[in-house]
Amino acid sequence: MSIRVVTDSTSDLPAEVVARYQIPVVPLYINVGKQGYLDGIDITREEFYRKLPAFPVHPTTAVPSPQKFRAIYDALADEGATDIISIHISESLSASVNVARVAAQETTSAKVTVIDGHQLSMGTGFLVETAAKMAAAGQALGEILGAIQSQIKRSHVFAALDTLEFLRRSGRMNRFVANMGALLQIKPILTMYDGKPGTEKVRTRERAMNRLVEMLEAVGPLERVAIVHTHAALERVQELRRKAEHLLPKGDIPMEDITPVIGAHIGPSAIGFAVVGAKE
Repeated sequence: MSIRVVTDSTSDLPAEVVARYQIPVVPLYINVGKQGYLDGIDITREEFYRKLPAFPVHPTTAVPSPQKFRAIYDALADEGATDIISIHISESLSASVNVARVAAQETTSAKVTVIDGHQLSMGTGFLVETAAKMAAAGQALGEILGAIQSQIKRSHVFAALDTLEFLRRSGRMNRFVANMGALLQIKPILTMYDGKPGTEKVRTRERAMNRLVEMLEAVGPLERVAIVHTHAALERVQELRRKAEHLLPKGDIPMEDITPVIGAHIGPSAIGFAVVGAKE
């Protein structure tokens, strides 16, 4: 039995992980007026965030068709896959997982198990990496699915926004509230756990950074951590890492740009953590 893993571009997986485990990544669409881009293919994250403040119309996003997913599932079956695990951004944030489910029902070349990762960014990415690593080691489908479900319950993402302007532009907040927030230096912290988004309000960037570290500590011992950001300045990323150094596990700490599918709403220079808590 050969097991392969699929995800979408919102998982923010580092390129070396994608290459190492040969993980197909289905790109979502970013639309600016009549111009459409495939996430990570037609426009880089760096280019998107550089252009975001000056786009003539606010970007919208869209998911691929079921045919796009099914074509990838069939291609993996042609390569010898008998089981496919397709892991995607939380359905509370995107329709991607529902489109994947439709494609899975239509696929006859291999058995496809679609997983709502209940997360975003590297919260999803760590799930995909775990599944791909276990599949490469020859572990059984049931073992992999059990490990994913356990990790979902231990996964958190929290990030501080640098501005309320892009929530306003995307229609998630009215102009009056956004302007008041700017005057009061409010830096919302967005959280994601088990498919449920949440928010906190903190005043000033410094307090927001300190609150992120407090939230990291509250998770307890950590198995995996990534610093995620919407193309924040390197100095700010390094500052957050320094503040949290005493909590971080040994080894590589990825620093990844958050998908524009989320970044279009939260704006540039947001920063935070994607975390997997250690097993008890």
